[in-house]
Amino acid sequence: MHRRNLLLSTLLATAAAASPLAHADDVIRLVVPYAAGGPIDVTARVLAERVKASLGTVVVDNKAGAGGNIGADIVAKAAPDGLTIGISATATHAVNPWLYTKMPFDAAKDFAAITQMVRVPNVLVMNAKRAEELHIQTAQDLIAYAKKNPGKLNYGSGGNGSAGHLAGEMMKRQAGIFAVHVPYRGANPAQLALLSGEVDFNIDNLAAASANIHGGKLKALAVTTLNESPMLPGVPPLSKTLKGFEIDTWWGLVAPAGTPAATVSKLNKAFVEALNDPATKQKFATLMAEPVPTTPQQFDKFMASERTKYEGVVKLSGAKVD
Repeated sequence: MHRRNLLLSTLLATAAAASPLAHADDVIRLVVPYAAGGPIDVTARVLAERVKASLGTVVVDNKAGAGGNIGADIVAKAAPDGLTIGISATATHAVNPWLYTKMPFDAAKDFAAITQMVRVPNVLVMNAKRAEELHIQTAQDLIAYAKKNPGKLNYGSGGNGSAGHLAGEMMKRQAGIFAVHVPYRGANPAQLALLSGEVDFNIDNLAAASANIHGGKLKALAVTTLNESPMLPGVPPLSKTLKGFEIDTWWGLVAPAGTPAATVSKLNKAFVEALNDPATKQKFATLMAEPVPTTPQQFDKFMASERTKYEGVVKLSGAKVD
């Protein structure tokens, strides 16, 4: 009898461990590798609320630092039971592997993709007064001016290795132009520099630039999504001028590598339903964020392609963080 009870207990324990999110009262920890209040944090909290009915309580845990590496590393080293998941982003899973000399995790091997969450277009913007002075109305005009006046234009970014820096270097390479890069201590100082006329153009996140575009202080020349963005209708994609140009900001959800497929599938189903909810789309639109629900396989393939793209871009920029 004792042996039979022991066997039964073992079987029950094994079944519970294998089943996706076995206990209804389990709390899921969603690690956001950035500070509270930003677009990534806000979207994570919206989804955490939306999946309560299907997954139960999801607690958002902000673990900022080291360009997102601290929070991502927590997820990479968590138990693969579906109770700790996290945000993967352009920086943590595509740029940082090439930017940082030492990485605490392997972006390609230490995570199980769940779904992409959103993409936010970047936008090529000029100080509106400067654009008027130089008679620049389009991306083609900017490139033509830069070719005729090498070294006379400069652009700002939130720092060496930032999204704006890498996008600028990618544009310069494809357009065959030269412009001086001026790094600032963060995206906000870079935008202030553009508004004050310290720099001529930036490639900025649309969520950050939108108010000044609509206010007439910044001139939007192109979006950096492959196609025109519904978030900024009427502004052409840079790919119309530079074939195939595509660089935007994205983030999604990952679990630790080794998380059972059934668990990943349940998480994917719940979060994809939340992303497709009209109320979610409406909320995300205020952040200029477009929901992009995917299968785990699609998101994994996408992150791999982004790593390949940014390897060359980071090496071209010469940026490195020790």
